[in-house]
Amino acid sequence: MPRSTRQMRLTERHVGYLQPLDLAEEMPPPPEGYHAATPEDHQRTIAELISREGDMGEVWIFAYGSLIWKPACDFVEMRTGLVRGWHRAFCLGWNNRFRGSDENPGLMLALDRGGACKGVLYRLPPNRIEECMTQLLEREMAWLPSAFPPRWVNARAGDRTVRALTFCIDRNSGRYVSGLSVEEIAHVLATAVGSRGSMAEYLFATVQHLEEMGIHDPHLWQLQSLVADRIEAAYEPDR
Repeated sequence: MPRSTRQMRLTERHVGYLQPLDLAEEMPPPPEGYHAATPEDHQRTIAELISREGDMGEVWIFAYGSLIWKPACDFVEMRTGLVRGWHRAFCLGWNNRFRGSDENPGLMLALDRGGACKGVLYRLPPNRIEECMTQLLEREMAWLPSAFPPRWVNARAGDRTVRALTFCIDRNSGRYVSGLSVEEIAHVLATAVGSRGSMAEYLFATVQHLEEMGIHDPHLWQLQSLVADRIEAAYEPDR
């Protein structure tokens, strides 16, 4: 895998200032209008997704955020891939438990319409497709209706195009966040902390792994620099 020679402004030193909060790890109750997904819900979703594609022979997952550095399930092959018609964006709000709090809620990545996105493709074990898809949905679809439901997209991987499962924001969802400036997003990412860590850590890990795989995202690169500036201003005023 290629490794970037660019030096990130955001470092583990910055991330270290934002320690996880002592919050309960269990899932908070769903917001009004949502319900907790059940195993039967996940089975139904998987059956619908597979029926739309028919006998595919292989199933790929397209990762654009935390799935890159923390896959939800096993895989047998990994490639970089390009999806057109969707772009990576901090548009999924608001996280007030795992990567944020009521005082400083977090803002997560999802795919939003327009542009293109380079990410990572994982091919699922052919004899464990349903098991792995269940693990994926359990992580990404805790509440229904999903604010970023799974869907099939075309992903270019080298000299071939594969159908891949990924998660795209529903712009009609109450959790869709748009219209924020890059400075406003940077402020959220520099301040939000929850029980599993900070948004700064989430951003750092995502950018670092993308760069190590030879994928440069100019928007995230700008954000990591702005977040480092804000953390230094807050925690190292005399540095």
